[in-house]
Amino acid sequence: MDEQTLKATAAALTADAKGLLAMDESVPTANKRFAALGIAQTPEMRRAYRDMIVTAPGLAGSISGAILHDETIRSTTLADVPFAQALQRTGIIPGIKVDGGTKALALHEGELVTDGLDGLRERLAEYSTMGARFAKWRAVITIDDAGNTPSRGCIEANAHALARYAALCQEAGIVPIVEPEVLMDGAHTLARCAEATERTLHVVFHALRAQRVLLEGVLLKPNMVVPGLKCPAQASAGEVADATIAAFRRVVPAAVGGIAFLSGGQSAQDASARLNAMHVRHVDLPWPLAFSFARAIQDPAMKAWAGRKENVASAQKALVERAHFNRLARRGEYTAGLETPR
Repeated sequence: MDEQTLKATAAALTADAKGLLAMDESVPTANKRFAALGIAQTPEMRRAYRDMIVTAPGLAGSISGAILHDETIRSTTLADVPFAQALQRTGIIPGIKVDGGTKALALHEGELVTDGLDGLRERLAEYSTMGARFAKWRAVITIDDAGNTPSRGCIEANAHALARYAALCQEAGIVPIVEPEVLMDGAHTLARCAEATERTLHVVFHALRAQRVLLEGVLLKPNMVVPGLKCPAQASAGEVADATIAAFRRVVPAAVGGIAFLSGGQSAQDASARLNAMHVRHVDLPWPLAFSFARAIQDPAMKAWAGRKENVASAQKALVERAHFNRLARRGEYTAGLETPR
């Protein structure tokens, strides 16, 4: 394990107020979003959409790294350049999603565990030769209305998998993004999300230490602490910022290379406003706070594109604008007044 390279890559991914673009949607997820907009669900259209993203002029001004799907890293742009190479040419670090998706956790009704450890060492070696310098593994933690989940068994199973994945990544010289996502589905309160998030992260970092993972060479990709989407008491951006930072101060070690939030179903505007509030209200934090958004950056662009070649330029403009807003949020300079009416 080359500790200096891992540290340098982690630092580069959170440097200069930039963040990550998660464009690692699985084929079923990409097809579902295409179907909602009347876009043909074909490999050719997925390639054209990802080409629109990767070739967007100025994207590297706000994006430091892009997380790819296996289908994408093995494919090329419309100009026949491998996607990872095309990103590198613009100054964006290519990464790769390596988990195998979620499955039902035995004897834990309603809870999930992430698969994908089998053969991971070999896959990481291959992805490294294809240009990937960081990877991502997502675990899913659910909160139910009855207060039965998340269970200890679910948290521990997912934490163990995350830690073993992270160790294998670092062995291969790849920075692991550790993503334990507490879902915002349901009617739970801000306080319940805070408790579940804090409990989950405590177990995750215990597991990372047990697997001898270098924390300085890790990026954490957590949820923000937010009430459930169906909760009648929604929270302001400031309340979300305060609850999130309070939880992280208790359980995230200062040595961690950086934190890059997922958007997790938040609107693009909410995700930017809440990230901005963290930087306005909380200074001198031990870790850089960045973003690793998917839909909160892509949605305006996908709608503008709608599968049509003639819309590529306007879609790219929407994509770069959304990414720029999140860079402003990292500086505490984002305001809702910047939004372009659509």
